Amino acid sequence: MKMELQKVNDDKIIKQHNTITSGRYEFSACQLDILFMLLACLDKNDEQSKVYTIRVKDIEAITGREWNYNRVKEATEDLLGRVYEIQMPQGLRQLVLFSYVQYIDGKGSFEVKINPDARQYFFDLKENYTLLELKSTLNLKGKHSKRIYALACQWRRTGGHEYSVNEFKEILGLIDTKGIEPDQYSQISAFKKYVLETAKREINGNTDILFDYELKNLHGRAIDTIKMFSGYIKPNFQIEIDFNVDTELQKKIRIITGVGISEKTAKIIAEKYWKIFSDSKTEMLNNIQNGKLSVESFPAYLIGVLNKKGCGL
Repeated sequence: MKMELQKVNDDKIIKQHNTITSGRYEFSACQLDILFMLLACLDKNDEQSKVYTIRVKDIEAITGREWNYNRVKEATEDLLGRVYEIQMPQGLRQLVLFSYVQYIDGKGSFEVKINPDARQYFFDLKENYTLLELKSTLNLKGKHSKRIYALACQWRRTGGHEYSVNEFKEILGLIDTKGIEPDQYSQISAFKKYVLETAKREINGNTDILFDYELKNLHGRAIDTIKMFSGYIKPNFQIEIDFNVDTELQKKIRIITGVGISEKTAKIIAEKYWKIFSDSKTEMLNNIQNGKLSVESFPAYLIGVLNKKGCGL
């Protein structure tokens, strides 16, 4: 079979099975980019035996950033050793996503073939998928930022999601479920500084969405819960919406709660101050992306802005 080079546009919207989005695995940033490029190359009519050839130059063209070819080669060599874990009703399922990955010397490209046992997680999407913007995924530098971006995208239709801190760390591969390796960022202050705050800064500065979070202690004195908030940045970003369920008011409320504002307050804003909120959020995001503004709490900042503009919240 002839192996064709894959080329994709930088505005490509890719679909990732939610099981891959929230599965437990630790890929490097480079390996995640390979996964995202593969997702961008898939077609529902692809034969099971198809081998995908991905060019490094295509990734460089999208991101405007040169790749280290030695690092790419190391990433492809190590990829098959990365085990992917899925929590099934009867227990933990472990598998690899690819049958083989081969770097082509002197060509700046690599071949990827999907493991038949993992094929369902690439093609049998139905309603169980996350929409990601390819350029956003590739623009993020940190591996944890890439994973958190995907998780935020998974839950943006509902405005966010709540995880236990341990579950969230397991998804990111920071906890060895076998108990052999020590946990990474075991101190909540280090986890916040080096993982969450880094991801927040990268995602809000380089992607199509707005991300924020809140750490809470729901079951004791120690921090044990993380609540993620995610909403849209680009007004023209396309997402599939069920118009039989979502009214215009409900859509506005979801967007407002997506930045961390309570549903009760979001309903008031959606009904009375939508235009002021929308303009204020756009201005805030532009200033963040241009480096003119640093915001500790998105909901508190936006509520403050709306109150200054006479909304009386």
